[in-house]
Amino acid sequence: MNDINLFTIGFTQKTAQDFFNSIKTSGIKKVIDIRLKNASQLSGFAKMVDLKYFLETLCDCAYFHLPLLAPTKDLLDDYKKKKITWEEYEKKFNNIIFKRKIENLIASEDLNFSCFLCSELKPDQCHRRLVVDYLIKKMKNPLIIKHL
Repeated sequence: MNDINLFTIGFTQKTAQDFFNSIKTSGIKKVIDIRLKNASQLSGFAKMVDLKYFLETLCDCAYFHLPLLAPTKDLLDDYKKKKITWEEYEKKFNNIIFKRKIENLIASEDLNFSCFLCSELKPDQCHRRLVVDYLIKKMKNPLIIKHL
């Protein structure tokens, strides 16, 4: 079995230069946007239309939006409004991705040199880490994870 190199990145508090340099220098070939909404004005350079163009032009990198790897709007709202703790969010989100059987949405081979994109700066309290932790347990090939 071949190891799969999988990256994650958040765009918040990063300049466009830092963000795209990280993608390019890491050898990433595909960015998989796992945000629920990818067109918000708050996203700046990470709005879907702009991001797709910049990734292709600056990084020779493909872009895909896969919202089935995102939390539901209700769950996200509850967490942002502090109606639930991170621990409750984590438990509910893990249940969601289990029910969605996200391991069937993308082949492990297609993850090699791919990068999950979300907005949070660090993966600690971000759903991208939860997705990766889940996939580590479910994929047939070993995943080597690097959070950018």
